[in-house]
Amino acid sequence: MRRVRGDGARRRSRILGRLGLRGVAPAQDEAGHRHATWLELFLDLIFVYALAAVVRRLGDDPTPAPTAVLAVIGLFLVVQWCWLGQVFYDNRFDPDDAPHRLLVLVALVGAGAMTLGVDEVPESVLLPVGYLVVRGVLLLLYLRARPTSPMARTVTTIYLLGFGTGWLIWLASLVAPTGSRPTLWIIAMVIELATPWVGRRWLNDWPVDNRHLPERIGQFTIIVLGSAMANLLFAVPDHPPPHMILTAGLAFLIPAAVWWAYTAFVTTRVLQSRLRGGQAYGYLHFPLGGALLLLGWALGQVVRLVDDNVRHLPLELRLVLAASVIAWTLCGLALSWLWCRPSAGRLAITGYGIVSVGVVTTWVHEPKLMLLLLAVAIVGYAVLLSRALGKLDEDPAVGA
Repeated sequence: MRRVRGDGARRRSRILGRLGLRGVAPAQDEAGHRHATWLELFLDLIFVYALAAVVRRLGDDPTPAPTAVLAVIGLFLVVQWCWLGQVFYDNRFDPDDAPHRLLVLVALVGAGAMTLGVDEVPESVLLPVGYLVVRGVLLLLYLRARPTSPMARTVTTIYLLGFGTGWLIWLASLVAPTGSRPTLWIIAMVIELATPWVGRRWLNDWPVDNRHLPERIGQFTIIVLGSAMANLLFAVPDHPPPHMILTAGLAFLIPAAVWWAYTAFVTTRVLQSRLRGGQAYGYLHFPLGGALLLLGWALGQVVRLVDDNVRHLPLELRLVLAASVIAWTLCGLALSWLWCRPSAGRLAITGYGIVSVGVVTTWVHEPKLMLLLLAVAIVGYAVLLSRALGKLDEDPAVGA
């Protein structure tokens, strides 16, 4: 019997080796921490273009319709969901062998199709075809990883059932009437997004790497922030006069403060516990990333209006500004809440950020003055939050 079991183990090892699954554990550094690979960073590249295509749908009209804003948010969710699915796979498996790399390159082709199809949704089939390619590759990767261990079989079963159901609905949308496609996409996304929550009992038994996941999601957040900065940069005219340079500088302070506050958070000890399956941490970055994307677009519109000598900001633009900053602030509070219940001081800092932004965007209509006051408010929020997080990092027993 021992000989039979030994032969079976060797046979399985040979099969896994032919599948490219030998050494399936993710690479780690000397301290045992998982870090992003070169392939993962290459994957991020195409999503930069996808994000740019998503925000371009709003155009240069400073008074966007609510349906246009909702469409951009929905498309951003689809793009980030495609990216996040690969991140969770890489976090637990990532053999980084030749078959894995080839499959990821195929997924990149699908992401490129999604990028090209964003502008023509829902008439064009490029978006759903690209989505089917990206998510289909993910399903194949989970099938490859399935035989590696009993825990892998449990985890992959959850994902294959939920994500596979969503994939079939996306496939059905290709032959559905144009007007019905968005409804099918929404149903499919609800099923897929619910899958990690329905299976969290089993997924939490295989916790995510508490360094790798925040690092990868943080990198994507910086990509989103970079897209916001690009919108701001493109709004500045060629050979700008001094007042436009000052205006762009004030606008730049806002995403810079956002970067400061976010990096202050992700570099503390807050992220070293309670990530479990990573569902809450990953999903909170959907509204956070969408808020940053809209913030960059709105700041670019403000700079354009200053260049056009407009003296009164439209209500719709001020609402987008206020909603994006407030959503980002609340997401930051929720991320902190994953670690510990926020103290009165942390709640007061959040309250200051929300109230100050709300007052500025409600009562100040003149573009340059609003940018100045908004920059002061957000920079002040970032400073206060960084100080609170610094105390938390020095003494984890102190609430932020």
